[in-house]
Amino acid sequence: MNATPTLPHHPVVVVGAGLGGLMLARVLHVHGVDCVLLDLDASADARAQGGMLDLHEETAQAALRAAGLYDAFRALVLSGGEETRVIAPDGTLVRHEPDTGDGGRPEINRADLRRLLLDSLPDGTVRWGAKVTGAGPAEVPGRHLVTLADGRRLTTDLLVGADGAWSRIRPLLTDAVPAYTGISFVEADVLPGNPRHAEIAAFNGGGSAFALGDGRALLTHRESDDRVHTYVAVRAPEEWLGTIDFTDPRAARAAVLARFEGWDDRLRALVAEADGALVPRPIHALPADLTWEWVPGVTLLGDAAHLMSPFAGEGANLALFDGAELARAIVEHPADPEAALAAYEKELFPRSHRTAAESAANLAMMFGPDAQRNLLALFDGAGPEQG
Repeated sequence: MNATPTLPHHPVVVVGAGLGGLMLARVLHVHGVDCVLLDLDASADARAQGGMLDLHEETAQAALRAAGLYDAFRALVLSGGEETRVIAPDGTLVRHEPDTGDGGRPEINRADLRRLLLDSLPDGTVRWGAKVTGAGPAEVPGRHLVTLADGRRLTTDLLVGADGAWSRIRPLLTDAVPAYTGISFVEADVLPGNPRHAEIAAFNGGGSAFALGDGRALLTHRESDDRVHTYVAVRAPEEWLGTIDFTDPRAARAAVLARFEGWDDRLRALVAEADGALVPRPIHALPADLTWEWVPGVTLLGDAAHLMSPFAGEGANLALFDGAELARAIVEHPADPEAALAAYEKELFPRSHRTAAESAANLAMMFGPDAQRNLLALFDGAGPEQG
């Protein structure tokens, strides 16, 4: 009789090589702890990584310090990226906060940050083209079995879901699934080669701009390559995006602009003059008070744990901080992974709940009555940031 073949085993397996998973791997590496990241993408450059992120002192920047990458991060910061403008739908500039260079939320391109983290890891840490199709308890007590789309299998002592909104690992802990928030985004870019680029860029400034009104918003940001990136945000039924043919850029622009009748032409130009295809992005969120019962050897971080709307500006920040905090817990409990998970989740849940509640409140404010006035009042306290 043939013996059952021994499966590859790794003490820590992370599903998802996004910012949170990479930060977890980096901080573990700093402390001499090996882990493996499984990512479904074919390579690090298989898809675009999104735009600018503002990284907060108490979360993402703290994580970068723990990772030994803070100075390298500062070298990649976009000068002028903290400038903020609030523009009324009629085109009036109602608030302007210049980038003074001493703010606590410097801007960095997501792709640059991701590359910084990837380059800080030993070769082979990330296994590309490794799509996870199943996960559950292994035959060996205390271990979990992970199955990949190509039939490969491996086991681990600690399985971490860092695989985003539609996590394959989350069902091991909870039956919660993301729900539509009532807000749909459409992303658009005005590129530097566009004849209208200089005019549009000057109007919207060198950082973020917010134009709000009656369940609609145009949220812009200048990117590191000088493009003007816009999140067109609309309170709409979940099926609205499905009524637009995004394979026809002209028709898509017209359908989106129909939601902004009467707005100043300089704001409408963000869509009317957009280069290339518009990108639809329905916004989903997990319950703000999500928790789960302890399951030995499994946990979540980032959007897999606390997907929320972007209106608290904490998505990437929390993912990075989660990764660093989970790594710290593992390092502090080297022989007791369950103690590590207990310590990590004890802080994860209240941190997530606070921020998710803030995100939901900001969403209601930005798409409710008197949105512009309320946004200005919020800026006078702790204003929302993109990222």
